[in-house]
Amino acid sequence: MCLLAYVPMPGPVALVYGEELMKHRLSDQHPLQPIRVKLAVELIRSTGLIEHAHLLPPRSATVAELELVHSPAYVDLVRKLSDPEQRRRVPGNLIEKAGFGSADNPISDELHEGTSLVVGATLVGAEAIERGAALHVFSPSGGLHHAHRDRASGFCTYDDPAVACQWLKDQGHRVAYVDVDVHHGDGVEDIFYSDPDVLTISLHESGRFLFPGTGFPEDCGSGKGRGAAANLPFLPFTWDEPWLEGFEKVVPAMLRRFQPTVLVTQDGCDTHYLDPLAHIAASTRIWPRVGRMFHELAHELCEGRWLALTVSTSGDPALRGGQAGFIPAVP
Repeated sequence: MCLLAYVPMPGPVALVYGEELMKHRLSDQHPLQPIRVKLAVELIRSTGLIEHAHLLPPRSATVAELELVHSPAYVDLVRKLSDPEQRRRVPGNLIEKAGFGSADNPISDELHEGTSLVVGATLVGAEAIERGAALHVFSPSGGLHHAHRDRASGFCTYDDPAVACQWLKDQGHRVAYVDVDVHHGDGVEDIFYSDPDVLTISLHESGRFLFPGTGFPEDCGSGKGRGAAANLPFLPFTWDEPWLEGFEKVVPAMLRRFQPTVLVTQDGCDTHYLDPLAHIAASTRIWPRVGRMFHELAHELCEGRWLALTVSTSGDPALRGGQAGFIPAVP
């Protein structure tokens, strides 16, 4: 997915990227490889769209920033697991309880540093929007939406969308988070499940058929946050028309009712029919319409403030196909 392709030019658009983001490597065999970020930037560069963007360098998130949504004990554990000497002294039951040691979430020396850079890159985008340096920001390394407050899950150690949403909320914003990745955005939803000032909407393949097995229509928030979460699960092999119909009926109406002041989107392109890890049968044709709708809603409701994140497995034809769908002619 490419933010620059569906933003009318000229305009204050920024791209967060730096070679240091290549440190976010879980293992050599892992499906989530840092090359996916480079592929996204190369695609933008190949179209000439990068000439329209301010390039912003990433930075590492601080411990205090990570603790905006993660427990101090969890952040401390991740830091210990990233150090070979300290790692040996961590009890196995704590490692397992925190979601590590599996093929999905392996342990490595770069675990803390690599994911902290992803969170920091997303925060660089949020900060640029908040101070008025950019109206729309694309952070292609971001979107690690499965991490929970004290548990890693689904390739995700720290939850950069949730950190950004909380940081923006702390600046006084009402935050709308819309997740169109094929997997339910369970970590972000769970963190804000009782928060009336952060709306989470997730469109995904039904949890009856796909990880993480959550995100059903009845899951709509709790306490003061009841009604501030929405889930639209799709059956396997859903194609373009019904997917778009669901998006266009649900997302604009909910955003207009919520009246956010900033829009954050997780724009995973793994709904593409070539994605090897899921079963939705969408094509690249859905993405220009989704992008235009996000852009229009950001300007209608949020004075244009829009932070776009994306994550996809690398070596995956859906990454190239899905992103290519966002490259129509730019006026």
